[in-house]
Amino acid sequence: MITLFDQFNRPINYLRISLTDHCNLRCVYCMPLHLMTFVQKEDLLNEEEIETIARAANSVGFRKFRLTGGEPTLRPELVSIVRRLTNLPDLKDLAMTTNGIRLPALAKELKAAGLRRVNIHVDTLDQDRLPKIMRWGSIDKIWAGIMAAEEAGFNPIKINCVVTRGYNDDTVAELARLTLEKDWHVRFIELMPLGDCANVAIQNFVSSQETMSRIEQALGRLQPLPSHNPNDESRNYQFANGKGVVGFISPVSQPYCDGCNRLRLTADGRIRLCLLTDHELDFRTALRAGASMKELQDMFREAVYHKPVGHQLRHGIHPEIRNMSQIGG
Repeated sequence: MITLFDQFNRPINYLRISLTDHCNLRCVYCMPLHLMTFVQKEDLLNEEEIETIARAANSVGFRKFRLTGGEPTLRPELVSIVRRLTNLPDLKDLAMTTNGIRLPALAKELKAAGLRRVNIHVDTLDQDRLPKIMRWGSIDKIWAGIMAAEEAGFNPIKINCVVTRGYNDDTVAELARLTLEKDWHVRFIELMPLGDCANVAIQNFVSSQETMSRIEQALGRLQPLPSHNPNDESRNYQFANGKGVVGFISPVSQPYCDGCNRLRLTADGRIRLCLLTDHELDFRTALRAGASMKELQDMFREAVYHKPVGHQLRHGIHPEIRNMSQIGG
């Protein structure tokens, strides 16, 4: 089986595909209410182009794919795109990250189309606090999406929480408490400075260690779980009497660049070499100029080779050209 290695000998086999830069929420650390411009429809990759790029990636060793946004459930062709990607040879995983709001209408259809897993983003269970951080969000709507995902048979359910000081850092224990009764994975993610929202991330940063301490003070000691996947960005724990997993994703305080195995395809057709740097290769222009499958394969080889060793946040250098919603997380 083909595997591509970058120049630091990391196997790169995971492609995250952004389907849109639109979102039905406006989280404070992700999408500013001002200065937002969106990709025009004609500049978005269409579903045939997404499939072609995914097939090129698959043919050179990419086996894991994740659909992201913005909010991917806003893409009208979502189910069709899932069906197309399900047919990739030697596919190991096809997952999606979503805020869950549209899952009550889509979960069963997506599962039947071949989607295997979902990560659902919710930053707090406090119904009054949630709109302050996720702005247009509603805990009732997101919770209905989580229930729909569980009913459709997605397993494991993964809950993603971005911890933001002054907004939800004092409510993390209630999310972690879910793992006492549910076999879900609840993961707490450090803020990352990107684009127009970088200042929010810098000023409101909470380290994973602080979040873990707050959870343990409320609920008791977390026991570390062995890692079976060297590419897993989450450090995982479990309560002694818990059914699920509590995870911590720490790109700032404990970077996991040594195990990074991914590239990202933006909704407008750029391959981004690292989430936290601005290096990109323009696949859309090449594809629309008539690039052959071999030429696309060679572009992936080039992208993998030039993937940077890691980000430069510790030196005060952060990506500036895109917000998180324009990359796909």
